[in-house]
Amino acid sequence: MNFEYFIARRLVLSKDHKSSVSAPIIKIAISAVALGVIMMIVAVATGIGLQKKIREKVAAFNGHIMISNYNDNQSDISIEPLSINQEFYPKFKTIDGIKHIQAIASKAGIIRTEKAFEVIIFKGVGKDFAWDNLKEYLVEGRLPNNKLELNNEVLISKYLSNRLSLKLGDSFITYFMKETSQGYNIRNFKIVGIYDSGFQEFDSAYIIGDIRHVQKINKWDKNQIGSFEVFVEDFDDIEAKGKEIYNETSSTLDSQTIVEKFYYIFEWLKLFDFNIVMIIIIMITVSTINMVVALLVIILEKTKIIGLLKAFGANNTSIRKVFLYNAFYLISKGLLIGNSIGIILLILQQNYQLIKLNPENYYVNVAPVDINLFNIILINVLTLFICLLVLIIPSYLVTKISPSKTIRFE
Repeated sequence: MNFEYFIARRLVLSKDHKSSVSAPIIKIAISAVALGVIMMIVAVATGIGLQKKIREKVAAFNGHIMISNYNDNQSDISIEPLSINQEFYPKFKTIDGIKHIQAIASKAGIIRTEKAFEVIIFKGVGKDFAWDNLKEYLVEGRLPNNKLELNNEVLISKYLSNRLSLKLGDSFITYFMKETSQGYNIRNFKIVGIYDSGFQEFDSAYIIGDIRHVQKINKWDKNQIGSFEVFVEDFDDIEAKGKEIYNETSSTLDSQTIVEKFYYIFEWLKLFDFNIVMIIIIMITVSTINMVVALLVIILEKTKIIGLLKAFGANNTSIRKVFLYNAFYLISKGLLIGNSIGIILLILQQNYQLIKLNPENYYVNVAPVDINLFNIILINVLTLFICLLVLIIPSYLVTKISPSKTIRFE
């Protein structure tokens, strides 16, 4: 085994080899492997990163699973009140894997300023609201304080503040339709924080404040809310947990996952899985083809050496191993270069956000990355295994070389 490896090293690193006809082809093969690994690492990291970031954003504004009255399950507006006194609130004792439950109530309204007006959804939240989910999107000011007495503090999006020419600290009037559909309830709110999620569907609609405003406008008591938002510990379990919640709640209630409510977003996200698979297949195919060409050239160039080895008693299997060791060395070199460049690119993107995206098309401002060691290792193992597996076929060319012919030719 050591003798074979020694010969392989000599075939690759000898001075005559570096200046031989195969030298540029070997460099191209190594470059193809390196480029393929870079493309695969970046595609997987950005594809998965984008999926996770969009999931997080949708969940931050809606929870993973929404529990509401049947009349409200297709609407963002709370129509009929729901009692907060439920067996599953504030904690689901009958279902594992539930991270948090919060009560909310929403009301449609119109913000009117001297220069413009916008139709909005006022999302009223209580003391149990998980503000941590929105902290990363806060660009100015602070989060509203709804844990004490009722106040007029709200969180508004950068999108709405720009369209309405409002800034941090400004107050504005919002008109809410009365339950009788005659006249308006007027509320004066003050902007204490501005968020920017990059998700225009939410940024163009939501302002967030105290749930007690909605309760007063709708003439609900303090124990009446619009719906519950449930957060699960593992997003991969969202479908199973959604079914469990539906079975464990009252027959008068309905539950809906964000995958069901925003199906068009999650169907779009599934396309990234297909794109990632296609990129991996194409890159491995290109790398393998280049390695096959390189190996064939090396074998043909080393015909004399193969003939001599056979004349000295080496069998075909031993000589084929020599060239497969050679190929392993070249592939490993390409993997090392590709991994180094690929990981550096991901770290630069993660820390400096060099690549920007249009939020209207991708729901995010910058290309998010998910640097996962397991995925990187899997890409390397898969590339190495497939390349070596395919290279076994051209290595059989060694068996066709006759010692007598090569020596006679020499």
